[in-house]
Amino acid sequence: MSAIALSDVAVHLRPADNVAVARQLIPAGTAIRFNGGTLTVPTVVKPGHKFAVLDVKEGDAITKYGQVIGFAGKNLTPGEHVHTHNVVLGKFERDYAYATQTPPPPAPPAEYRNFLGYDRGPTRPEHRRYGTRNYIAIISTVNCSAGTSKYVAEKLRANGVLDKYPNIDGVVPIVHKHGCAMAYDGDDHKQLDRTLAGIANHPNVAGYILIGLGCETGQAAHLIENEHLELIQLGKPKQKPILLSIQECGGIGKTVDAGVAAIAEMLPRVNDVKRTSISAKHLILGTNCGGSDGNSGITANPALGVASDLIVQQGGTTVLAETTEIYGAEHLLTRRAVSKAVGERLVERIKWWEWYTSVFGVEINNNPSVGNKEGGLTTIYEKSLGAIAKAGSTAMTDVLLYAEPIKTKGFVVMDTPGYDPVSMTGIVAGGANVCVFTTGRGSVYGCKPAPCIKVATNTPLYERMISDMDINAGTILNGVPMEKVGAEIFEEILAVASGKKTKSEINGVGEEEFAPWHIGPTL
Repeated sequence: MSAIALSDVAVHLRPADNVAVARQLIPAGTAIRFNGGTLTVPTVVKPGHKFAVLDVKEGDAITKYGQVIGFAGKNLTPGEHVHTHNVVLGKFERDYAYATQTPPPPAPPAEYRNFLGYDRGPTRPEHRRYGTRNYIAIISTVNCSAGTSKYVAEKLRANGVLDKYPNIDGVVPIVHKHGCAMAYDGDDHKQLDRTLAGIANHPNVAGYILIGLGCETGQAAHLIENEHLELIQLGKPKQKPILLSIQECGGIGKTVDAGVAAIAEMLPRVNDVKRTSISAKHLILGTNCGGSDGNSGITANPALGVASDLIVQQGGTTVLAETTEIYGAEHLLTRRAVSKAVGERLVERIKWWEWYTSVFGVEINNNPSVGNKEGGLTTIYEKSLGAIAKAGSTAMTDVLLYAEPIKTKGFVVMDTPGYDPVSMTGIVAGGANVCVFTTGRGSVYGCKPAPCIKVATNTPLYERMISDMDINAGTILNGVPMEKVGAEIFEEILAVASGKKTKSEINGVGEEEFAPWHIGPTL
């Protein structure tokens, strides 16, 4: 059988890379033309997996994206499958070169764009809110009131009252597993307060009530006071939030009745809010990747990076998170920081993660999951280099703590774990009003109250899970330009921000995924 061109079956990302990535299944014995010679693949290489294109000596760096993704655990020959069986993580020095390659502000767009959204007005004088959805939230302060919060939503849905208010997207119970057995006013307590307050103040939330048990550490009074919570409803002055305590109400049944009555009173005013034309500069785009594969950093993530750049060009904000999936690639972001101080904040979070994981005797390289590795990702360095592509190419303007309110324009980083529900919870609580989630293995994630667009990294996944995927970035492997797919994602963001339902919304996904980050011991 004659040799075939490498570009027919694989992607060689950078001239200096010593590996290529299979774009389709490559059978054992396939002869491939590369760099004026021929190499033979001795074993099957699955889509998204790597094979050597050069000789690599044991201990030498494995390079992809023109960067180090690990080190050879043995001598490698051209054509050999390169993965966890013959690659070790190792350590290498990163030159952070703070703010030495800060990109200039993007040129003005050819056209400034708008979306049809909700102008909520300010929660505080310095912070105006612009929503893409119109929800009412039932916020549980502790796991002990989670069931009761759900029962309120279920009763409102069952009695048909919501059918009378078509401009309301729904009533969302915000429930979680925390709220007690933590140090009062400690880091966990403050972080949970910040997360819950982020939902209460979210631009996609028109009104809310708080439900607690009564005796928990995470007292609603602490939340209201520390986060300066107020309830803002159209046509009514600011007021203290509606707080229901199961113990004070006299049990679950009475609390449910009180919650239903409180929300029923809100419904007419929330329904009266109409969509209006809003500048795209008010979009806050949350980005995440989950169930990644070897194509994530080649197709969906860089295409989302193109869309992120278009959002920033409009004057908006794009958020990169998952700090454990920045690890090993952070030196590429510190160079793009607008100042040394911003770059140092990112490195401080990286160092914190090194300490935090060491306390529990784990390594950050545990992060690539079983599915990630099955899809071709070998090390956390490789995963991170692909993950940061979601951030595009603009300057890094800020680094935020988990669920911290997002106020800076441009590309910002939020410190979160890599675990998708926990990461996205922080981003949404920070104020992201629309999200894009890339996946190579098939994540079915949703994140109410923010709509979540799913982008598949490869065509077989998109076709297999068509009812869950919104956009197919796998077409890039067949020659569709990256910029075209990025522009498609940007247009989908505008459409979804204007009310188009995502696949996750159509499927009713997004209520069970709220998962605040619990960083300390359970006492």
